[in-house]
Amino acid sequence: MALEISNDAARRLFLERHALGSRHDEALDHDDLLGLVQRIGFVQLDSVNAVERAHHMILFSRAAQYERELLHALHHDQRALFEHWTHDASLIPMEFYPHWQHRFRAAKARSDHPRWRERFGPEPEKTIRKVRARIRRDGEVSTRDFEDKGAGGWWGWGPSKTALEYLWRTGELAIARRDGFEKIYDLSERVIPADLRAARPTRKQTIDWACREALARLGFATPTELAGFFDLIEIAEAKEWTKAAMRRKNIIEVNVEGADGGHRHAFAPASIEADIAALPDPHEGTRLLSPFDPAIRDRKRTQRLFGFDYTIEIFVPEAKRRYGYYVLPILEGTRFSARADLKVHRAEDRLEVKGFWLEPGVKLDRARKTAVETALEGLARFTGVTQIDAAALRRPARAG
Repeated sequence: MALEISNDAARRLFLERHALGSRHDEALDHDDLLGLVQRIGFVQLDSVNAVERAHHMILFSRAAQYERELLHALHHDQRALFEHWTHDASLIPMEFYPHWQHRFRAAKARSDHPRWRERFGPEPEKTIRKVRARIRRDGEVSTRDFEDKGAGGWWGWGPSKTALEYLWRTGELAIARRDGFEKIYDLSERVIPADLRAARPTRKQTIDWACREALARLGFATPTELAGFFDLIEIAEAKEWTKAAMRRKNIIEVNVEGADGGHRHAFAPASIEADIAALPDPHEGTRLLSPFDPAIRDRKRTQRLFGFDYTIEIFVPEAKRRYGYYVLPILEGTRFSARADLKVHRAEDRLEVKGFWLEPGVKLDRARKTAVETALEGLARFTGVTQIDAAALRRPARAG
C-alpha cells in the first residue's frame, strides 16, 4: 500500500528540497554559494532584465546577502560550475559534467538536421574547421569576432555562430565566461578539468545518477518529473529505473495530497517518513520568486501542489495578458499568497509595482502588507534602486 503524504507535509518537503524552506540571512562566501547551487542542482540563465536576471534572482530569493560577483567567480575563475543545457541554459556544478557526455553525443547525431545544415551554409565542415582553428590559435572568442552574420529566423545565426553553438553543444567547446550576457567560447580542454572530460559514464550509470539526484531535490516525483529535472534521460528510462529501485527497496510508492484534496501517485526515497519528521519549521517570511525559479518551473505541479495557477506572459501579446509582462510569484511560508508585476527603472532609480493580485481567500491585512513592502525594499536594494512606486498595493486585485 502506498504511503499517504499530506499536502502540508508535501509542500514543506518540496520547498525544503528547493532551498526555500529557510532563508540564509548571513553573508555568503564562495563555498556557501557553491553549496547552494549544488543543493538546487542547477541555476537557469536568462537574459530578461526587467527586474533582475533569473540566475541572480533565484539565488537572492534563497540568500538575502547574495552577491552577483560570487557566481561569476565560481563560473569564470574557480571553474566550479559549467554552462550547458538542462531544460534551458543553466549553470551546473562542475562534478556533474561527465553525465552531459550523452547530451553531447545526441547533439552530434542531430548535426544533419535541416535547421543546422541551413545555418551552416554551403560548406559546413569547412566552416567548423575554420572556427575550431581560430579558437585553438587565438583563444576565447564570441560571435562578435566573426563577420558572417545571419538573417531572419533562428536568432539570426550565421555560419560561424552556428559552428560555435554546434561545437559547444557537442562538448568540444565550453562557455569560458559571459561578457555582460554574451557567451565567450573556448576549447573545453582549457575550461573543463581533464579527468571530468575523460570520464565516460555508461547510459545506465547516467540514468541512475539522474534519477537519484532528481529525487533527492524533489522529495517525491513521478517518472516524468524525474526525467524532466535535468532533461538528460527519457521518461521510459525513468520508468524502468523506478521499477528497479522498487525491487531494491530504495524507493517506495506514495500518494501525495494536492491542494484540492486529490491525490497523485509518485515515488519517494525509502527514508521519506524520517525525512518529513526531520524537517525544520518552515520559513514564514515573504519572498519574491523569479518567474524562472526551479520551484515553479513545472507549472502543472505548482498548481497541483500549491493551488497556484501561474504562467509567465513574456511571450503573450500585451493585449492578451491576464497580469503582466514580468509577474513575480509571492511566496509566504508554504503558500503562494499573491503575485506582482514589477519593473525596475534603473535610469530613474525606481522599482515600480505595476500590478498586484491576491490569491483567492487571501486578504491584504496590515501584517501581510508590511511583509510585502519589506520584501520589495529588499529587492530594491538588491537591484540597486532606492525608490519604490508601490501604489498598486493600495488597490490590490484578485487573481483568477
